[in-house]
Amino acid sequence: TGFLHLGGLRTALYNYIFAKKHRGTFILRVEDTDQNRVVPGAAEGIEDMLDWAGIPPDESPRRGGSFGPYQQSHRLDLYRRASDVLLERGAAYRCFCTPQRLELLKKEALRSQQTPRYDNRCRHLTPTEVSEKLSQGLDWVVRFRLEKGVEPFQDLVYGWNKHEVADVEGDPVILKGDGFPTYHLANVVDDHYMGVSHVLRGTEWLTSTSKHLLLYKAFGWDPPQFGHLPLLLNKDGGKLSKRQGDIFLECFARDGYLPEALLDIITNCGSGFAEKQMGRTLEELISQFEIGRITTHSALLDLEKLPEFNRIHLTRHIEKEELRQKLIRELQLLVERVYGDQQVDQEVLGKEYVERVLLLRKGHISLLKNLVSSDYSYLWVRPSVPREQLQTISAEVDEIGKLVLGLMTRRAAVLTVEELNKDLRSLQNQTKETKYSSVMKLLRLALSGQQHGPSVAEMMVTLGPKEVCGRIQKALSS
Repeated sequence: TGFLHLGGLRTALYNYIFAKKHRGTFILRVEDTDQNRVVPGAAEGIEDMLDWAGIPPDESPRRGGSFGPYQQSHRLDLYRRASDVLLERGAAYRCFCTPQRLELLKKEALRSQQTPRYDNRCRHLTPTEVSEKLSQGLDWVVRFRLEKGVEPFQDLVYGWNKHEVADVEGDPVILKGDGFPTYHLANVVDDHYMGVSHVLRGTEWLTSTSKHLLLYKAFGWDPPQFGHLPLLLNKDGGKLSKRQGDIFLECFARDGYLPEALLDIITNCGSGFAEKQMGRTLEELISQFEIGRITTHSALLDLEKLPEFNRIHLTRHIEKEELRQKLIRELQLLVERVYGDQQVDQEVLGKEYVERVLLLRKGHISLLKNLVSSDYSYLWVRPSVPREQLQTISAEVDEIGKLVLGLMTRRAAVLTVEELNKDLRSLQNQTKETKYSSVMKLLRLALSGQQHGPSVAEMMVTLGPKEVCGRIQKALSS
């Protein structure tokens, strides 16, 4: 019914790490039985995002598997046969109530300030009355008989639970008039035939579990074990807003966040682990996860901390050779997209140069796109600074320029930030009256056209001797 958001990702992630920890199978099943709410492309989008997040399903509509099809709209015969079994056993019945009657029941309940529920009217129809209505061609649905005296079940998170659903609900529809099942029937049937052993799902389904267990009992099947995950909320305790659109995975991917950062933050704000720890990898999440450690408290998600989580994982990506190569290609594309119309010199798109930029800015940036912000434009586009502007900082422009050119020539082989900082200190001693701070201000302006940014030494190491000399000479002659 929609695209994958952070709440859905968290549920999928807990299922994934539980399955991997216990050498199980992680299944993605598309539940599209409510055809009125199906969003075209959403099912494919969910699988795309699980792949992007690094938690691909072992069995799914796309990958297939031994228990397919994995899309409920392709399994309608199975649900119809299952409902026939319940009808034959007297555990379900045909209901002929019209939508108009059901709407009147609902309005009457609301008027008397009661919770709307079906009054089970058709439960009491005799076989003769059912045959008569069928012969008249009346529309019907199948409802499941809710029995009183449900057995308690042990939830993996919430412990012992039971909900006397027959006391608060009318008999639920399990097969609709269009031949599609409701969630209750479809999930019970699919979990049985797909051999599902454990189900981790949102806490909103906790009160429905007794209803599902009654269905398992009616079929004579053993149910899986259920674990209900507490809600994922905003840091102020409010629901994550899908309307804002900023909790969907596509948005985070588009903004350049790493999937590892999202997996890290949604597990860090919740429970299931011995301690809170930033920077966990997926392998560490799997090895450290214990379902018994999940608490029933809602998880409060502070998305303002996401850039810091991303900075940690981006640093790890930059440090690892294989992952760094991917970042190099992404940064090259970003530079072309942002600065392509400003006649970017092809040299700044070279692998060696881009890699040097990444390694020097490691730990300083939260997102790769930070490197194409205006603060870093000097890395990709040569500044144009008039000589007169430099002279307002110091009258010794020529002397400082020549000293730097000489330094670059001597230092070309071994250019490090530490050594350059020392050299720039001693270089200032060779000027007549320009203070060190003014020398740095002048060089920063000549090299970047900016008054703020990384240290001058870091700028020079990143740009490299040849580019530094070219920019200094240009500034002197302009």
